[in-house]
Amino acid sequence: METETETEKVYIALGSNMGDRESYLAQGLARLRRLGAVSGISRVYQSEPVGYADQGRFLNMACSMEVSLNPFELLEGLREIEDALARKRLIRWGPRTIDLDILLYGERAVTTPSLTIPHERMFQRAFVLAPLQEIYPYAEIGGVTFKDLLEACADKDGLSLYRPDRDTVSGLNRR
Repeated sequence: METETETEKVYIALGSNMGDRESYLAQGLARLRRLGAVSGISRVYQSEPVGYADQGRFLNMACSMEVSLNPFELLEGLREIEDALARKRLIRWGPRTIDLDILLYGERAVTTPSLTIPHERMFQRAFVLAPLQEIYPYAEIGGVTFKDLLEACADKDGLSLYRPDRDTVSGLNRR
């Protein structure tokens, strides 16, 4: 008798502001599919950099996945994808080919030096909340919806849909 591996619904943020940003998002998403089943993909947004301002604008999106990895295995998988796509960590919040962050992992809360879930800064960042609330529209924390949190974000005016005339960027399949 086979036992079924339990899966957990997770939400991942993807961002890129170096080189062919669209391609890096597409490659990141393709590699994420090796870690689990992608069940939802947001549209792509463009945002101003946060923290270190002397860099190009970011493309940001989010996806939901079903994974059988624990949070630390998932984090390791994300770091391997970033490394494979030539991410360099030279400046905190600096330019990057790809950035992958675990936003939510089911109902779990994790607080360690290497991992915090829910992501510790996601509730103050429009470039995270806009794509996230698109694929998780009824989400809330402490009775406050992600949509309300997005409205309160100081950086929301620097956020826009990327290529709003298209459903998504080239190479990204929203299914």
